[in-house]
Order: sequence, then structure tokens, then C-alpha cells
Amino acid sequence: MPNQALVLIVDDFDDALEMYQEYLTFKGYRVVVAASGEEGLAIARAQRPALIFMDVRMSAMSGTDAMHLLRSDATFAEVPIVALTAHAFIDEAAAMLAAGFDEVITKPCNPDALIVAAERLLGRARQAR
Repeated sequence: MPNQALVLIVDDFDDALEMYQEYLTFKGYRVVVAASGEEGLAIARAQRPALIFMDVRMSAMSGTDAMHLLRSDATFAEVPIVALTAHAFIDEAAAMLAAGFDEVITKPCNPDALIVAAERLLGRARQAR
């Protein structure tokens, strides 16, 4: 049975965005994408995804800044936001978690890592309700 949860992927690298979108769609998720932090905010506010994968380092607005703006909106308090980053040394990952991300996934990653995180985080969100 397909998972009908809406997932937002925000990444300014087109190839990664397309690959992750196609794989999550193949696995049964409804997926929307954004190529910048600003676009990600607009889409998140308009479509209310159940889960957000957010590239940390993007031009103009960082993923961390976008995540903070989403976290300041109470409607996103329970929405898991996962950092996608090429910079995930232990201290950097710890800083991202402390900043408010729910998990950190190092890029490039196998798209299955996104599925594992989605299943775990969306399952946890359903149990909390």
C-alpha cells in the first residue's frame, strides 16, 4: 500500500532534487520540490508537507535559516525536518541537530536513506498523535 504522505525536498542541486523526487515517488510518496530556501518556505506554507528534506547549504537563504522560519510557525512544530548536507562531520551534525533539525543525512546518499528516514519519522509522528 503506497504511503500517501506529502514530502517536500528542498535542494539547489537539480540532479539530486530530481533523483530523490523520482525515488520517493516510486516508493509511493507524494513529493513536491523546491530549488531554494525561499521557494521551500512558500511551498511548505501552501502545501503543508508531512516531512521536509532540506539541503543545508543553499545560496541566498540557507536550509538552516529556512528551517528556523518554519519552526517559528506553530503549524510546523511537529513536522520532521531532515538536514541534507555534504558537511556532516560529527560536530557539524551535532550542531545541526542542536539548531532544530530532526536528523542529518550526509550527501551524496543512496535514496534508500531518505526512505528509511521517512518511514521512521512519519511513523513516529503518527504515534505522537
